Amino acid sequence: MRESLIEKKVSDYAKLLGWASYKFTSPQNRGAPDRIYFREGVTILIEFKAPGKKASKLQLHHIDKLTAQLIPVYVVDDIEQGKEIFNAY
Repeated sequence: MRESLIEKKVSDYAKLLGWASYKFTSPQNRGAPDRIYFREGVTILIEFKAPGKKASKLQLHHIDKLTAQLIPVYVVDDIEQGKEIFNAY
């Protein structure tokens, strides 16, 4: 399964639950997470990967910087895993 399909399915599910979803691009910061989601004052970011793939060192660096600021960031390589994140909120 491709990363883009996982991202689409999880984002569609988040929208059904009322989350605003934006593709996150930061030209000066390669490795930034793929998507940012907002709902009722909560912000989360997700880095999507193909099944079994891991975040790169650069992506992990950005994830560490964001989590140090108390921003939840997840690495998702499975549709059900992504849905569970939103169910937890």
